[in-house]
Amino acid sequence: MNVIISTLNAKYIHTNLALRCLKAFAEPEYSVEIAEYTIKDPAMNIVTDLYSKKPDVIGFSCYIWNIEETIKVVNMLKKIMPNVRVILGGPEVTYDVTYWLDRLETIVDFIVIGEGEETFKQLLNQIQGEQNWSKVNGVGYALDGKPVINPQRNKLDLRDLPSPFRFEEDKSSLSKRITYIETSRGCPFRCQFCLSSIEVGVRYFDREKVKEDIRYLMKNGAKTIKFVDRTFNISRSYAMEMFRFLIDEHLPGTVFQFEITADIMRPEVIEFLNKEAPAGLFRFEIGVQSTNDTTNELVMRKQNFQKLTRTVTMVKEGGKIDQHLDLIAGLPEEDYNSFRKTFNDVFAMRPEELQLGFLKMLRGTGLRIRANDHQYVYMDHSPYEILGNNVLSFDDIVRIKQVEDVLEKYWNDHRMDATIEYLVTKCFPSPFDFFQQFGSYWENQGWSRIGHQLEHLFKRLHQFLSSINLKDLEIVDGLMKYDYLFNQRYKPRKPWWQHEMSKSERSDIYQNILSHPEIAGPSFAKLGLSEKEIYKHTLIEKIKWDPEREVQNEEGYYLLAYFEPSNGQSQLFTLNKELAESS
Repeated sequence: MNVIISTLNAKYIHTNLALRCLKAFAEPEYSVEIAEYTIKDPAMNIVTDLYSKKPDVIGFSCYIWNIEETIKVVNMLKKIMPNVRVILGGPEVTYDVTYWLDRLETIVDFIVIGEGEETFKQLLNQIQGEQNWSKVNGVGYALDGKPVINPQRNKLDLRDLPSPFRFEEDKSSLSKRITYIETSRGCPFRCQFCLSSIEVGVRYFDREKVKEDIRYLMKNGAKTIKFVDRTFNISRSYAMEMFRFLIDEHLPGTVFQFEITADIMRPEVIEFLNKEAPAGLFRFEIGVQSTNDTTNELVMRKQNFQKLTRTVTMVKEGGKIDQHLDLIAGLPEEDYNSFRKTFNDVFAMRPEELQLGFLKMLRGTGLRIRANDHQYVYMDHSPYEILGNNVLSFDDIVRIKQVEDVLEKYWNDHRMDATIEYLVTKCFPSPFDFFQQFGSYWENQGWSRIGHQLEHLFKRLHQFLSSINLKDLEIVDGLMKYDYLFNQRYKPRKPWWQHEMSKSERSDIYQNILSHPEIAGPSFAKLGLSEKEIYKHTLIEKIKWDPEREVQNEEGYYLLAYFEPSNGQSQLFTLNKELAESS
């Protein structure tokens, strides 16, 4: 029996852990081939490749981001291979099985419900054997046109599961893709917008087996290992043991990502990480979602924002761990103004990344079941994103999406940190107001529908600030030049701004720097650059703001950028204008 298990990942760099768990559990009784694609691959290409494998059984792992594309593929497969057995599994089809059986009766044979390893293997046994589907727990199917749902089995003992990471065919791609690993299943919290709230309790895998898997993955080239545990730090002792292990045994260039609950992390744990963890080894993802207490109570979310802030601040001050914080727009009773406050509360911590998401009414969640309580309107098909509720109109959602667009480009990508910091603290009432005004302008200009090079991002911000007659535009101009040059690896041939200095003026300054390199500071003087090197590898511009000292001078400064040819890094120096011209 030729068995293929497949999925459509969101991106090529992603890998699907569920498929590998199914394959590991099914072996050695069954030889199972994994076939991964992406949602951007043409359906015909996917079908052609799967058809060439001549499967007898084919299973698909289904999520909100791939269900509709998966259905297109399955529909085509059944037309050309009517006898192939099609099995669907995954969170998207687990919580409304009757709906999916009714909708897909002619093209899907079975739906695996919930935890799938043992169910999938038993289903293979019955397909190959007596075909008595009633003997398979946790499966849905149609019988005489009516849906049948067999009760789920008891939860697996995770300590006994085989490793999903030892397949020879995965080795070659470990260094190029994200590796997902789980050390536990379940979540202790009951947030009503999340599927994890449905499963009660937390179960752990065998710690020593997990460590062996991580050693194996690193040895074979894995660079990014992401833990999918819903709350990695729910057990302080367990988290400390794993942090210690990863610090002691990591290989250079490896990054580990975790989803943590920040308000339960003890200060001594953070102090340990700040002291012991190498910079860049760990990355934290923290779901804040909302700082509105009423909203959090309505979705049964327990959160101490004061303690959360303490954790995020301590981690940031340690300078070792990047933090990705999440917000959800559209939660119950959080209107536009309340979300503005949530955004500003969280942005005040200056996380390295702030992701602004929109509520999705996932099948099976309490919030979807009680959608009428808050007059939710949402998409009928995945991703079931909300279109409005009793306090948040579609107009409000559109405006917040405008914030999301520029937030991603101008904060999360860190192309102009000094500029944004000045704008949100000195030029606009709040960070949210800056991103909102700029995002609305961006949309009105039609820029959301076209591509952008780095120079375009600077030009478009400058155009927006000019359109509102920003009082401090000269200062911001200087900061934008600073950010632009700071993020360049090589000397730009044509910067986004018009040069204010003439060639002769620039030449005079260069001659003064050659005669007195100390006017650019001791760090520059130590470089010992020759005249040829200065002219070839540096660039000089006028600015009105010294970013390093955070002071303004109407007479201005000269910003000197040196682009190191050997390592592609830039160094920036500011020169007092009067001193540079008189030396």
